[in-house]
Order: sequence, then structure tokens, then C-alpha cells
Amino acid sequence: MIETNRLGVSYRGQPALTDLSVTIGGGFTAVIGPSGAGKSTLMRALNGLIPAGSGQVLFQGTPLGRPGSALLRIQQRRMGMVFQGFNLVRRLSALENVLLGRLAATSPWRSLSGWLPHGERELALHLLDRVGLADHAWQRADQLSGGQQQRVGIARALAQQPQVILADEPISALDPKSAAEVMAILHGIQAQDGLAVIANLHSLETVRRYAGRVIALRAGQLVFDDVPQRLTDNVARELYGQDALPGESQEPGGNQELPPNVHFASA
Repeated sequence: MIETNRLGVSYRGQPALTDLSVTIGGGFTAVIGPSGAGKSTLMRALNGLIPAGSGQVLFQGTPLGRPGSALLRIQQRRMGMVFQGFNLVRRLSALENVLLGRLAATSPWRSLSGWLPHGERELALHLLDRVGLADHAWQRADQLSGGQQQRVGIARALAQQPQVILADEPISALDPKSAAEVMAILHGIQAQDGLAVIANLHSLETVRRYAGRVIALRAGQLVFDDVPQRLTDNVARELYGQDALPGESQEPGGNQELPPNVHFASA
């Protein structure tokens, strides 16, 4: 579904990704690596938020369009983004933030006027219900907790009716309970909706619980691509270059269940 072909990205002359070739289809793929490894750069390159300096990114066999092009806008609509910092409009309600995910699928004059058909609002309410926030639909985003804001962000991404979810550090800013809720939702989306999910994660415990595939970067290069069972502690220590493994007590793991009021009806 998404492929990089000898992808290279640099910032101020310093390489962030180097000669990276990887193909990601369906399932739940975790991207890991030490700080500065290029994980967030890769996520933004996959979505076309930053252009490739060399090589290319292909989505469903077609190279990403140029920045600002109609082709790239079409491709980006099919890739829902979930951000570490939520990227919500804080003065808008949860419902209005979810509706922002529908603007690209709405005629320009309706988008400019702020008017959306009743069916669009029903879809947004349905998506908020899916992430357990139906009762908070009209609450301002800045009055929600961090975990609730991230769940609104997931609902907004789903409003695009995407084919893949790209989650860039979706739980690193959350407390363990909220992180567990968000991971359960993302895992449920992948398992029940059949969407591909690609997520940057820190905790190896979380990776081993939720991911079906693990891609590891170090210094902008691919150094591991396998199933979580092959991500042994020795491999992880070699990857991170330290004795302590990252984030084991910081993010959810173990026998987590879906949080109350979170369910997955068919979209």
C-alpha cells in the first residue's frame, strides 16, 4: 500500500533518512528507534507533509504528488493522520473538530460557508461514539483531557474515510490509562475495519502487544524489519545502544482491555 524507494530526506544538510526502502501493506506496523532515528520524518514523508530529497514514496503504486498538487491532496485524504500534539482547533467543539476531517470531501463553497449536510454531522457523531466521546460532542477541545483530545483526533482521521492511519507518537504525551485507551482504539480500528495502521511507538511492551510487524530505524536507516517475537531484549539493546530498554513502565502493556464506552460498530 505504501512503499519507499531509496528514500532520502535531509534537514539543513544533515540526513534524517538515508536510502530507505520498505513496503508496508495492511496490518498494524510499529516504527521504533532511538530519538533522532528518523521516525517522525518517515511518518511525515509517507504522508507528503515533507518532500523527499531523493528516492520516492509511492501510495498504492503511484508516486506521491508534488507539494500543493491536486494529486497529493487526493492521496492525503486516503491517509488519516494522528499527531502527538493532537492538532485540534482548541476553540472548536469535539464534533466540529471531527467535521474538519470531512472538509476535503465537501464541495468548496460548502467548506467556505461552514455548512455541511446533516449526514456529515451524523457521521461525526457516530465516530465520536466509536471512540467513547458521544457525550462530549459539544465540549470545546481545550476543555478535554489529553487522552480525550487524542481520541477526537482519531475520530477526525476516521472522518476522512482513509485506507491507512498514520499515527505519529500517538501516546507519548499521555498518562498510562489514556495511552491504553488510545492503543485499544487504534488496534480495534485495524482489526475490525481492516485499515492499515502505522504507528511510531516507544514502549517495547506496547509494540509487542499490539503490532504485527516492527520496523526499526537508527540514524535514518532501516536496521530491523520483522515480527515482534524477533524483537528480543538483546536486539533491542543493540538497537538503542543502552542497557535500559525504553519506556517499559511508561506506556500500556499487559492484559489491557477496551476502556468503558468504547466500541467498534461498522462504519
